[in-house]
Parts: sequence; structure tokens; C-alpha cells
Amino acid sequence: MAEVGVAVVGGGWAGLAAALALKEAGADFLLLEASLRLGGKVRTARQEGFLVEGGPDASVRYKKEVLELAQAFGLEPIGTLPEKPAAYILYRGKRHPLPEGLLQVVPGDLKALARTPLLSLPGKLRALYDLFLPRGAKEDETLREFVERRLGPEVYRALVAPLAGGVYGGEPDDLSMRAAFPQLWELEGRHRSLLLGAMRARKGRGSREGGSLFFSFAEGLQALTRRMAEALGERVLRGTPVLGLEPARGRWRLHTPKGALLAEAVVLAVPAPQAAGLLRPFLPEATALLKGIPHTPAATVSLAFPGALPVEGHGLLVAKGEGLRARGFTWTHRKWPGRVPEGFSLVRAYFSGEAARLSEEALIRLALEDLARLLPGLPRVHRAWAFRFPEGMPAYRVGHLDRVERLEMALVKAPGLFLAGNYLQGVGLPEVVRSGRRAAQRALAHLSLGEAHGASR
Repeated sequence: MAEVGVAVVGGGWAGLAAALALKEAGADFLLLEASLRLGGKVRTARQEGFLVEGGPDASVRYKKEVLELAQAFGLEPIGTLPEKPAAYILYRGKRHPLPEGLLQVVPGDLKALARTPLLSLPGKLRALYDLFLPRGAKEDETLREFVERRLGPEVYRALVAPLAGGVYGGEPDDLSMRAAFPQLWELEGRHRSLLLGAMRARKGRGSREGGSLFFSFAEGLQALTRRMAEALGERVLRGTPVLGLEPARGRWRLHTPKGALLAEAVVLAVPAPQAAGLLRPFLPEATALLKGIPHTPAATVSLAFPGALPVEGHGLLVAKGEGLRARGFTWTHRKWPGRVPEGFSLVRAYFSGEAARLSEEALIRLALEDLARLLPGLPRVHRAWAFRFPEGMPAYRVGHLDRVERLEMALVKAPGLFLAGNYLQGVGLPEVVRSGRRAAQRALAHLSLGEAHGASR
């Protein structure tokens, strides 16, 4: 039976980041990935001169984790193309410019808030009432409750819900503020007024960063996946699913089609439903907690067209009740340089929920139908790509952080077993990388503890 210090299960960015941290520390490790492809939800296709992102298409510049990885591998980040306004929201049948100066989903520019046609005059006045409201008293509340309490229902319907739905997919009403939007939750705690806090944070971030808040790479996000995989070399076993996991006298036995593997520690960097399946035989409490994290199926469709489409900005978010199945669109050729051959346009549509469960052919048809409603006279599509994520995106409901804390406590009964992934403390790529590195550090601490215990005997 093969033996290893740490087995990392899952070759998405959480698993790759964990494996890199283990390599940097000189640890003995193996990364096992069920498929032949690494990267998880990061999927980049380069065909016929088009560069298409199937999953996320950018990372956030002011969150350092991905930038640091890119710099370590000599990858030069590229920002988005300059566009003002950067995006639009489809609300009540009209396309409205997205107000500038947003901190995640809250305006940080009162002038932009005052000018936006998205809100009526009563809606704007209600939003300004936030300047005089006291702090909230709840330990946690939903996004909808929080925004309506601070800024009013119109701001939520017209502005916040489309933005939050574009980030998390599904219905944003029940998302936990503490878990899904910790920066906004902390703004109220520190500044009392959400608008004042957002303005101050925007000024501070602008002075530090400048330019585009989002970045990718010339060859797409998969370029970083490739660099990480190359650095790990033969320590990555592709096409090696872990079929079972069990404790084995202070160590862990992993069952794979290629035989059993014995490990001192395990980092499970797979989606929560898969982790629950592996833990079910020996950690029922952790299994129940993992299964209690709801996930919403997601999908993207990219459509290439000849010629220039009559669109503006980087994309269009769709408010609820507009009659479209897509949650939003990115005009990729206007957002990123070098993604299309000359003379073409590239559009990406986002789907979540039941629509995302459809076949690739049906998703492409839905995207074309929705786009044709927005752009009458749409030319014949040149090429289409569809990417489905049946396991979907985790939804952080109220109480999510308490659930994660209980999950940590349940894992105390399984020394040497650690979790990483987007279902813990952040769905963005920087948070996923941070999760993997944190799990690796815990695994290293466990190995050190074992060595110290062995030396003392």
C-alpha cells in the first residue's frame, strides 16, 4: 500500500493552492483529481481565435491571494477595458447604467446614487435616510432584510438583488449578511451609516489600487491553473477519484481505482456534497452539516457573432420579473482585450436554478432567445459554447458561519482531516485559494504534532 504525508483530494483552485503550500513547506504529498482536467470551476477554452471562460472570468484585484500566486509564476495580470458606465441593469423593461462607486452591492458615491434613473425620487430619499439610522441589533440577517432596513425596498429590488444574484446565483433574498457580505456587515458596525462607510471605504481603496478592480490573464484564468499544475509535476494524479475514506489507526486510508493510499493527513478540497459522501460512514454530524448547505445549479453560455453588436459597457444584469431566463450577460469583447478575432462579438449568458439543469443544447437555445429579445435583428450565431455546473454554487443562508463553526467542531473527532472549498468562507477565487492554503497549514501543523509526539515517546 502506498503511503504519503498529506493526501489532497480535489484539483480545483482550493486543492491546487493547498498542494502548492505543502510543496513550499517541503512536505510529502499527493494531489488526487477524479477527472483528467484540473481547475474545478475555472474552465477556459481557446478555439478559432476565441478565448471563452466557462466559469469565473476574473478575480478581484484588491484581494491579494490570486495576485500573489500570479506574481510567483510570472503571470502578468490584465485589467478590464475602460468602459463608463461599466454595466447596465435591465429593470422595468429599460436598460439603466449601473451607478458608479459600488462597494460590492452598495453605492459609495452619493452623486451617482442621486443621478441614477434606476430609483425614483422617493426611493433615493429613502436611501439617504440611512445617514441617520442607528446600527442594527441582530447577530445576523438576510441580505434583503439588511438592505431594506438601511436603504429601502426599492434599492434592493432595482440595484442590490440583480448584483447579488449575479455573484451568487439563485435567489439572493435569503443570503446571510455576515457570511456572504462580511465587508458590508462590518461597515455598519464601524461607521453606523452604510452609505458613509461605503464612501470612506471607496476612497481608501481607490487611493491604494486605482484602475480596474478585476483582472484576468491574456490566456484566461486557466493559465494560472496550468502554472500551478506544472509546479506540482508528478505529485498530481489525474483520473484518480477517491471512492472511499476511512480512519486507520491514527492515519487515513483512501480507496481509489488504482489501489489504496495511506496518509497521515487529508485535505478534502471537493464540493460539499462530495465531501459529505466521503465522511458519511464515520462522521454523521459533519455529513449532516455539509448536506445542509444549499447549492444552486449554475451554467454559462458563450455566443460568438460576426460583426459588432449594439451593446454598451461590459454587460447587463437582469432584475427579477423581466421575463428573461438568463440572470445577466457579459459583452466579453468589450470587457477583455484579445478575446475575439477581429470583426466578431462574444456574449456570455449566466443561468442558475432550474434553467441551469437543462442540456447544453437547450441552454444555448435559451440564451439565443433571451438575447434576441434584447437585441432585435440579432445575426446568426457563429459558434456557441455551454458549460454546466450541476453541483452549483453554495448559498450562504443566515446561520452559515455558525454552521461552519459546528463543522469545525465535528472534525475534532477526525484528527488529520481538513476541509477546503467555496462552501466555507467565501465563493470568490481569492477566498477559495485562501481556504486551500489554510487547510494545508493545518495539515502541516498536524504532521508536526505527530512528529513531536513520536520523538517524545
